[in-house]
Amino acid sequence: MKNFKNKVAAITGAGSGMGQQLAVLLAKAGCHLSISDVNEKGLAETVELVKPYNVRVTTKKVNVAKQEEMKAWAEETVQNHGSVNMIFNNAGVALGATVEGESYEELEWIVGINFWGVVYGTKEFLPYIKKTGDGHIINTSSIFGLTAQPTQSGYNATKFAVRGFTESLRQELDIEKCGVSALCVHPGGIRTNIANDARMNDSLKSLGMNPDKSAKAFNKLLRKPAVEAAQEILDAVIADKRRLLIGGDAVIVDLAQRLLPTGYQKLATGLTKLTKRFEPK
Repeated sequence: MKNFKNKVAAITGAGSGMGQQLAVLLAKAGCHLSISDVNEKGLAETVELVKPYNVRVTTKKVNVAKQEEMKAWAEETVQNHGSVNMIFNNAGVALGATVEGESYEELEWIVGINFWGVVYGTKEFLPYIKKTGDGHIINTSSIFGLTAQPTQSGYNATKFAVRGFTESLRQELDIEKCGVSALCVHPGGIRTNIANDARMNDSLKSLGMNPDKSAKAFNKLLRKPAVEAAQEILDAVIADKRRLLIGGDAVIVDLAQRLLPTGYQKLATGLTKLTKRFEPK
């Protein structure tokens, strides 16, 4: 893909954060949009932001964890726009809990959105994207898809899964030479609502952490503006990169994993203990 002019992009989680900024930047580039979110108010805000640009925009409330909803959205996208070139599987949630303390329901919730949402978005849109002969699948993992962290087992599991799923997909598309490619995105601390919306389990108390304050402490680590992250993603699509690390923290985490493939765990444990000292009083 050389440019976004007159292409059609589908974006999950487009009501805020990176998804919203991707929509704005794509609209500026002349790309038509099919955007979804569970937050209809956020979707309406995104529509207002892209109004100055002469592109077609359709919206739909979609729970990415529901395969039937993703299937219907993909079908409607093609019906409304004639085709679709890209799917940005961007929607995601966070969960803070210990392995022992997190419930099966919580695990099913985060896996449904973070992993199955990516799977459904990829599989439901891929056949349509292939028909264009000029497309891209962009799946959002995390720096927590590179290294594991205490209290993040559910989140780590989903983001590691997204990475493996997307890297395998990219190789298959390379073999097929069908004009479609794939990118796995590993953001670091991006200024979005993910920390504010995270679920914090009382099991954190067993590690000496305050569930009510942990999200606020984590929020302080989210420094990179979402619009900058979105621009880096679009640049990576044009450059046909296989993997994108966003932020200096992502680069450091990747380097730590390479240099200390198991030793980084002791560093993560130490940093978690240190972080407790900076929880809001």
